[in-house]
This record gives sequence, structure tokens and C-alpha cells, in this order.
Amino acid sequence: MNQQDTSAALLASTLHGEKCCRVPCICPGGMMNMLTVDAMDLCDTYWPEAHRDPVLMARLAAAPFTAGLFDNIGVPFCMTVEAESMGSAVDLGDRQTEPRVTAYALSSVEQWESLSPMALDRGRAKVVLDALSLIRTQHPQAAVIGNLTGPMSLASSLVDANVFYKELRKKPQAAHALMDFVTDTLIAFGQAQIQAGAEFIAISDPSGTGEILGPRLFAEYALPCLNRLCQALRPLCQGVIVHICGQLRAVYPQLSQLESDAISVDAAVNLEKLRENVPGKVIMGNVSTFALAAGKSDTIHSLCRGCLRSGVDILAPACGLGTTTALSSIRILMETVKEASDAN
Repeated sequence: MNQQDTSAALLASTLHGEKCCRVPCICPGGMMNMLTVDAMDLCDTYWPEAHRDPVLMARLAAAPFTAGLFDNIGVPFCMTVEAESMGSAVDLGDRQTEPRVTAYALSSVEQWESLSPMALDRGRAKVVLDALSLIRTQHPQAAVIGNLTGPMSLASSLVDANVFYKELRKKPQAAHALMDFVTDTLIAFGQAQIQAGAEFIAISDPSGTGEILGPRLFAEYALPCLNRLCQALRPLCQGVIVHICGQLRAVYPQLSQLESDAISVDAAVNLEKLRENVPGKVIMGNVSTFALAAGKSDTIHSLCRGCLRSGVDILAPACGLGTTTALSSIRILMETVKEASDAN
């Protein structure tokens, strides 16, 4: 069988804890963007136009998969779709720069009632849904991943992070109300992505890291919202992956309660320690994107092999790829998992 015959089944089986012929190699999309300028050149399709057009989005998202770099296709390519739909201003960037929030919808968590739920029938939310439908039709055997911005990260894209983190402590009632509203909105968007064609959902929550929140606030805010998302979406799809940035030692006990199918971590995390402290979880990661961008093949091979020796279940970049990363560097991930499979 070739990659197209096996990629969706491979990822699904791995997320369900089954023994597979090899380790999947993925880069989900969203915060963990898989697009580089070289990948854009492969299909002559570029940002920012691909953020606004479902045909272009689908074509560009599929380029790494059809080139054999990853086992999946994922959209969107950023973490601003939800925030823009809910009232924050966004600059879509250029072909080397991802979209970013330029003005916040709220000045305080107390203003949460002025928010409207995401409009899924227009704007970039509809672009994502239409692109997923195209991808599912055009690449039926691909592992198609829809992406959500994590609840804490979306909230801090609606309220300036400096204000948001302070008000988690100072205005907890309003902060909880905002987080409930945000989570309800993300559930609706995730359900729509699955209905449109996503078989898997990846949730990236870099603002929800234990390094920023600490154990108490992580347990009070981040964990319940992430678990509500997992509870709502897991029964509808083949699996839910949650990515959390930073060191995780401070929140190991809380991560043991996370109800996702897999935990994705960045390069700072020791995979062996993570498995020891969070047993029974499918673990994804965590090849340094800085090493991938630097392009030293021996270093990248060594990092990939180290991840596999540490027992990673899904090999992936530790974060979003830098847009200047060479395809030759990215290709080493897939080469390494196939080499490991052949050796066994």
C-alpha cells in the first residue's frame, strides 16, 4: 500500500492505541502550520490569498501530503479565524508571515456579553469549512485534520493577554463566563469542521501552558474547557489531539485528567518523563522547528531518531514550521519513520 491508502487509517489506529505498521508523521495545521514558501512553490499557491479562498486553501493544504512529507492534510494555517469572526481585527500577513491579531474585540473579560458566536456561513470560517469539504472529496484517504484555537488562546486573542491573565485572578466570575462562551463557540466550529469533512481535530492552546498559568489556574480554567471540547468532539470523529506549549512538569497531574486522544508537546518536553508522569496517553512530538529551519540534516535525523527511541507515538514538528524551512529538512521526518519501520 502507498501513503494515500494508509494515512487516515494509520493515524486513527494510533490514536486508538493500536499497534501499527509504522509511526504516523503529521503536522496538523492551525498553530502547527505545515506550510513553507517552498511548499507554496510546489503548487503555485500562496498566502495571503489562500487564507481567503477555499479552493486555494484546499490546494495549498494538500501540497505537503501529495509530496509525501506528512500523512495528513490540515486547515486553516493560523490561529486567527475564530478571533476575527468574533470581532478582533486581523492582519493576514504575506507569503512569509502568518496572520496576527492587531486589535482586540474586548478591553476586559467583563465585556464578554457583547461577543457574538462565530458566523459559520460567511467569512474565513466558511472558507475553512468549504476547504475541508473539497479536501475530503479530493483526497478521501488522507488523514484530514480540522484545527481549533485552544480556549485560553482564543480568549487571549479577544482580550489583550496582559489584561486577560490578570483578570483570571481579579475577575473570576466574568472570566469563567467568557471561557464558557468561548468553549461553546469552539464546540460549534469543531462540529461544523467534522461535518464538513474533518476526520480528526487538533486543538492548539499555547496561551494555556502551565508555565504561564501555573497548576491552579490551569486546573481552574484550561483543563475544564479543553475537556468540554474533547467530550463534545471525540464521539463525532476519529480522534482529538491537544497541543500545549512549554514545559509541562508543573501540570503533569492535570494532564493525566485531559480527555484528548493524544497530547502534542514542544521541544522543551522530555518525552520519557512525560510518559512516566502521564501514563496511558498517546504522545505526539517533538522535533525542534528551530533545528528544522537551520537545515542541518545530521541534527534533524538525530532528533527524529531520539523521539522514536523515547517512544513517541506520532512524530511531528514541535510547533509550526518556519516559512523558510527547506523541504529537504522536512522530508527527513517521514524518511526516519519509514527507516525505523523497515528496521523492525
